[in-house]
Amino acid sequence: MNLSVGIDVGKSKLSYCGITTEDNKPVFRGEVSNDTNGAKEIQQTIVKWADNESIDPIRQIIIGMEATSVYHYHIMQYFYNNHDLKDKYRTITVCLNPKASHDFSKVLNTDKTDRIDAEHIALQLRSGIYKPTIDRSEEYLAIQRLTRERSHVVKEMAGAKNHYLNNLYLKINTADSKLPTSVFSTTMMTLLSGEKYSLNQLKNTTIEDLGNIINHLSRGAFKDPEYVAKAVKKSIHDSYELNKTIEYSVDLTLGIYLTQIRMYQAQIKQFEKAIDQLSKTMHEIQCLQSIPGIGAVYSAGIVAEVGQVKRFPNEAGLAKYAGLTWKRNQSGNYDQEEKHLPHNGDQYLRYYLVEAADSVRKHDPVFAAYYAKKFKEVNTHQHHRACILTARKLIRVIYTLLQQNKLYEPASS
Repeated sequence: MNLSVGIDVGKSKLSYCGITTEDNKPVFRGEVSNDTNGAKEIQQTIVKWADNESIDPIRQIIIGMEATSVYHYHIMQYFYNNHDLKDKYRTITVCLNPKASHDFSKVLNTDKTDRIDAEHIALQLRSGIYKPTIDRSEEYLAIQRLTRERSHVVKEMAGAKNHYLNNLYLKINTADSKLPTSVFSTTMMTLLSGEKYSLNQLKNTTIEDLGNIINHLSRGAFKDPEYVAKAVKKSIHDSYELNKTIEYSVDLTLGIYLTQIRMYQAQIKQFEKAIDQLSKTMHEIQCLQSIPGIGAVYSAGIVAEVGQVKRFPNEAGLAKYAGLTWKRNQSGNYDQEEKHLPHNGDQYLRYYLVEAADSVRKHDPVFAAYYAKKFKEVNTHQHHRACILTARKLIRVIYTLLQQNKLYEPASS
């Protein structure tokens, strides 16, 4: 007889329920705090029940919970690393996909409470509809923290840049289209944000002086600073004149977002430095970095999400995990031609793969040719579709490199 223990994880509490293969009814249930004391109490309840001589011997104990942000991490690790339970009851710990658990609960069609959710998880484990969790060593978890948090900061910076650009448009509405350099370059943000110079100062400054200012701010990065100065002057001249009161508000807002953008840039650099240091200790990351166009961040992000590649039976399994598969919709003589990507899968892994594919196709002729072929096949969403399909092709290479633990060898021409 097997025992399935479902745990519904909350930020501060754990609801648990035990169900055997002999009966659908719970043999024990309870609620404890989500801390070491609560985890020990669940363990004691399991052991006390399993050691009861009046019941059949327990062949195996399966403990499972949903992946719930960071809240499930500690309780999952507690039972995964619990050798007392493993040695005595061949215990396995399972981390369930929340969507799969939700779909399973919908079939049961009952009320939703923490107590009921724990029972549903136990029933799902009892039915065998799950995949055993393979442990990730600490280095994978460490680099996953860095790559995931870096991606969040990147998104936050993108939002700040969008707000900055909207306000810059109010101030100089032709800047984004007429300047020969990015409005998000350090030089342009300092120059146009109002941090050091007002619009009147820029208007009244000569081309030569403005060129010198640009040369100083850019530390000589521009070959022809006077050309840039002329473009800045023309952009200001061609833009609508802003009311002074509104200009003050806009400059204040630009300054706030400028501070945010600089903060995010500094944070990203810190993350990337730490990622680079960890990457040097992991050969899997070195394998992926050997693919032209994949840098330290994308390769580290992919390895962090994949973990041990032995988790996947083949490259198709890895593609499904990343959400880069297409379900077939066929009935009778109908077979849907246009297929959409599923909404499930590891969103971080999918992001890294698609971004990496877009970079690889710019460096590797084989991927470039494949991207071009897929780009020409349709008239809408060409780039997005081609990148997705190129990412699917890239998965085959990544799976092989990680499985064989070798470096990438470009196809001979």
